Amino acid sequence: MSKGTLFDKVWDLHTVGTLPSGQTQLFIGLHLIHEVTSPQAFAMLRERGLQVMFPERTVATVDHIVPTDNQARPFKDEMAEEMMQAIERNTKETGITFYGIGSGNQGVVHVIAPEQGLTQPGMTIACGDSHTSTHGAFGAIAFGIGTSQVRDVLASQTLALSKLKVRKIEVNGTLPSGVYAKDVILHIIRKLGVTGGVGYAYEYAGTTFEQMSMEERMTVCNMSIEGGARCGYVNPDQVTFDYLKGRDFAPKGADWDKAVEWWTSIRSDADAEYDDVVVFDASEIAPTVTWGITPGQGIAVNEPIPTPDSLAESDREIAEEAYRYMDLAPGTPIQGTKIDVCFIGSCTNGRISDLREAAKIAKGRHVAEGVKAFVVPGSERVKQQAEAEGLDRVFEAAGFEWREAGCSMCLAMNPDKLQGRQISASSSNRNFKGRQGSASGRTLLMSPAMVAAAAIQGAVTDVRELL
Repeated sequence: MSKGTLFDKVWDLHTVGTLPSGQTQLFIGLHLIHEVTSPQAFAMLRERGLQVMFPERTVATVDHIVPTDNQARPFKDEMAEEMMQAIERNTKETGITFYGIGSGNQGVVHVIAPEQGLTQPGMTIACGDSHTSTHGAFGAIAFGIGTSQVRDVLASQTLALSKLKVRKIEVNGTLPSGVYAKDVILHIIRKLGVTGGVGYAYEYAGTTFEQMSMEERMTVCNMSIEGGARCGYVNPDQVTFDYLKGRDFAPKGADWDKAVEWWTSIRSDADAEYDDVVVFDASEIAPTVTWGITPGQGIAVNEPIPTPDSLAESDREIAEEAYRYMDLAPGTPIQGTKIDVCFIGSCTNGRISDLREAAKIAKGRHVAEGVKAFVVPGSERVKQQAEAEGLDRVFEAAGFEWREAGCSMCLAMNPDKLQGRQISASSSNRNFKGRQGSASGRTLLMSPAMVAAAAIQGAVTDVRELL
């Protein structure tokens, strides 16, 4: 087993005890909740006559079901309105901090916690959402959990978990122009597979990650779960500290200096032992697009869709299913594939740096005829900042719709949905069948800049041609 890694240190520091099952009872420092997975958890507490043990350690927002165009209440969708009323009631009754629409702090849960400085190195973080791994970018150990576990954290501030192995994923070198953090994680998942990380925490290391901004690191950690890993993290460094300093919930004054000293001490030791190490070269990563129905079915934009005989035997059955569902022929180029809808946003790529990169491509150009393109900021703060920089005007002049903050078409539990067999270029994290709201809709994952390029050209395009 691993030894001396950040994961080991944080795990040991938060261990309450060992349960009869052999699992660890782990203390959770920060609990994040939203409107979809929390109502049942609160109901289970009431059924058992239990209280929320540490309401000050839980923070709530709304994101999944929130409309991004018309946010007038009551929502047109009755179930969405019920979920809104439930979280408003539950947080009020239990004293949990709630960031609702119009608070200035509402947004996708994995965007608002980092931007407010709630997410910090050395924490254990849990949320009823699979992409909680995002917060590992700060050197935290962050888990997505199910509704019954949301109940457990509310009632006890602990979780029963089995300790993971640790795989170090090193990427070294400078990323070529037109290649972004999204391409890095799609490349890693392509190479290691969607189940390659099962039983592991991923530690991202190497000079490529050292050069990345915090927002880029969050993009990579966000999709750790798509590679089968329960969590992914980057060791905290000066980039981390510079990002956190001065944020709402970051330590202040002398406490800041103490925090930085402690955060530095929990970094993986120079002689840390890992269960596995994998190394990649940044120069070999190209703008990447998924062609199939899992995030692991990705290729460089200038590569053809793989033929069955080029794949491992274990991958051929799912590839055949993908060819049929996506209506894409093996051996043909992915570049030039016609696009109906272009979506920029999500907890993966809805931050200010993502919008800036997409705006660079959109500026002075226009969305192709027949393409619906829209931009959804990850939070009210991101929206405000983007508008202060004039990004909204750039997008609107180019024919993109500019929306309110929310999860939007990442998972389509709101009015933003694909229709029929529409095919989308999406900066989100999953391309499963039906993921974006239509049982037959098709999703191609790519970076925000690549989505903007697809919107302008009306087809999958190598963004490098537009830079």
